[in-house]
Amino acid sequence: MHDILAQLEEKRGLARLGGGEKRIATQHAKGKLTARERLELLLDEGTFEEWDMFVEHRCQDFGMAEQKVPGDGVVTGYGMINGRLVFVYSQDFTVFGGALSEAHAEKICKVMAQAMKVGAPIIGINDSGGARIQEGVASLGGYAEVFQRNVLASGVVPQISLIMGPCAGGAVYSPAMTDFIFMVKDSSYMFVTGPEVVKTVTHEEVSAEDLGGALTHTRQSGVADLAFENDVEALLMLRRFFNYLPLNNRQKAPTLCSGDPADRIDLSLDTLVPDHPNKPYDMKELIYKTLDDGDFFELQPEYAANILIGFGRMEGQVVGVVANQPLVLAGCLDIKSSIKAARFVRFCDAFNIPVITFVDVPGFLPGTAQEYGGIIKHGAKLLYAYAECTVPKVTVITRKAYGGAYDVMASKHLRGDVNFAWPNAEIAVMGARGAVEIIFREDKSDPAKLAAREAEYKARFANPFVASARGYIDDVIQPHETRKRICRSLVMLRDKRVDNPWRKHGNIPL
Repeated sequence: MHDILAQLEEKRGLARLGGGEKRIATQHAKGKLTARERLELLLDEGTFEEWDMFVEHRCQDFGMAEQKVPGDGVVTGYGMINGRLVFVYSQDFTVFGGALSEAHAEKICKVMAQAMKVGAPIIGINDSGGARIQEGVASLGGYAEVFQRNVLASGVVPQISLIMGPCAGGAVYSPAMTDFIFMVKDSSYMFVTGPEVVKTVTHEEVSAEDLGGALTHTRQSGVADLAFENDVEALLMLRRFFNYLPLNNRQKAPTLCSGDPADRIDLSLDTLVPDHPNKPYDMKELIYKTLDDGDFFELQPEYAANILIGFGRMEGQVVGVVANQPLVLAGCLDIKSSIKAARFVRFCDAFNIPVITFVDVPGFLPGTAQEYGGIIKHGAKLLYAYAECTVPKVTVITRKAYGGAYDVMASKHLRGDVNFAWPNAEIAVMGARGAVEIIFREDKSDPAKLAAREAEYKARFANPFVASARGYIDDVIQPHETRKRICRSLVMLRDKRVDNPWRKHGNIPL
């Protein structure tokens, strides 16, 4: 018995050592933590239960039979974050550069399958050179097995990818199918083909950072949600983010007690919107002053900034927030913002999180770039997301809601549950100037007459009362009571039940 126990401890020691002290030192020299150090920071102390510590690869080619490390380059298991269950895997770059083998993939698939069985989120920490070349198609098959489980888990349990090193080739498609992607500046990269291949094929010279670094994916491509300064910040922020998520699609997100009164009013909101209809203001001010304790966890803040998305709480209940941002492109909807908001709304709907929408939208962004880029189809994604969404939906129109964009932004016609408008809200096909120039085009040569027509149009439509008269707006509210009215609406909607017609799945305009 003593010999077996000694052998067990020896094997555990080898597994914990990964690729050895020298490679661990190299990892630290790059400013990166090891796979196990990352899990220690992410999970509650003493809660990690490791699986498959002794798994080894089965490759016999290219001298691999003599190179076996217990664990085979990935640490898997489960633990707790703030007392709530989560399944994790963390790739170990010190072992074969974190390259994925058949056995490595089997370990990941095992924890993903178990997470779906018990209904707990999956967090994957990616730090890998890609498929293990020595194994050939077996490693490619391993990736496909992981992809299949990403798809099966989608909408069942939350999936989060933390990119903490290279992630290239086929490896990028597993994170791409998860719900959220976080990256680390200057040390994480995602690309389908690396800089060398790009140079060979297209003759473009580009650095790894410019091609697929954290700033590229959070500002230009929209692939990643947030970029952090280092491993420690990323892991601590992920712990905070985890508090907004339910464990699975049958539960609601955790409720936290807040001392922020539900009936709190904020008189400063009465002067938030400028008198001039074309003057911008910061929609974030409304969000901060409406949510519990001004706490808003914004996602993709540097991508498609003309729309804001993120999580907060109202009376302790987690809510998803979508809001037009008048400071950027006047709050117009375009291709990028439509896709950004649509995916977020669909996540909230899949995981029972109510959606609050703040609307100030003059329409869709015009121009050949948008039309050639497919704004029709991409704008329809946001429309589809809101129309399909069955969780509680509360909408507040703060100023403009023009044209088709009014319909798209969680209008009553897309089964909005409670739709409010501020007194200065304008709900119309378009702005007064554009409307009268079309309706009264024969008066274009007479500025005085055109001005009179514009004033007439404004008096008729530049208010929320026409829509209210038809029941499209449930109430016109004072800006300072926005929080109180939303909180009351969410209490009323707490037991809402809506079922869509049975179908295998819809065909969202992709």
